[in-house]
Amino acid sequence: MKLQTQYLIRLAEKGVRGDGRKGEEYRKIEIEKNTIAKAEGSAKVKIGSTEVVAGVKMDVGEPFPDKPDEGILITNAEFSPIASPEFETGPPDEDAIELARVVDRGIRESGAIDMKKLCITPGEKVWMVFIDIHILNHSGNLIDAAALAAVTALKHTKIPEYDGEKVDYENKTKPLPLVHLPVTVTTAKIGNLYVVDPDLEEEDVMSVRLTVTTKEDGNVCAIQKSGPDGLLLEEVEKIFKLSIKKGNEIRKL
Repeated sequence: MKLQTQYLIRLAEKGVRGDGRKGEEYRKIEIEKNTIAKAEGSAKVKIGSTEVVAGVKMDVGEPFPDKPDEGILITNAEFSPIASPEFETGPPDEDAIELARVVDRGIRESGAIDMKKLCITPGEKVWMVFIDIHILNHSGNLIDAAALAAVTALKHTKIPEYDGEKVDYENKTKPLPLVHLPVTVTTAKIGNLYVVDPDLEEEDVMSVRLTVTTKEDGNVCAIQKSGPDGLLLEEVEKIFKLSIKKGNEIRKL
């Protein structure tokens, strides 16, 4: 592992990545919508060999006391051992919890869903939106793949019919009130090179990672930093600009 680290860092010092990509280049992105028949909305996303599926389920429940006229959003992530030998069965670990929180925050803080339109009866009944993320294959940059799958699933979600007593999951016609399409872009620093969409080998050697979620207007709505090193203000600004640029490119997909 130490030799691999030194090799990738030496390449980075020359402005080269291990798989030949440029610093600002993503692996091939593939998006497939409506992959789960019983879900209200779903999508599968592949970024290189990383593969993630997201499903949306909806139900009627009581709103939170501090937001009586808004719907509820809950995001969960499951790391199955079939996706990576590093994953174990059992309750979600801290990596799965972090992934779910980053995806949830990007959607929530961008105002992607008009939550007030999910209110049925203020203080009594609202629609609850559950996003379930499942990792099928882990080859690096799970956050971007999961976020893209979640937003794509939301974009194609249909709300079931509700007669005031029972939810009819067989009849889904009304689209989810989606206002924005937030896109999450992860940038890692390896040596002195900034790279988007770090693969698994790059994640093992990166010194810092900054995940940035942006909206169509270029506004940054969520960030998440990890790794032992810090970032200077000018480095953060550079990553913000890169995230906006790549976000616009990915949004076109």
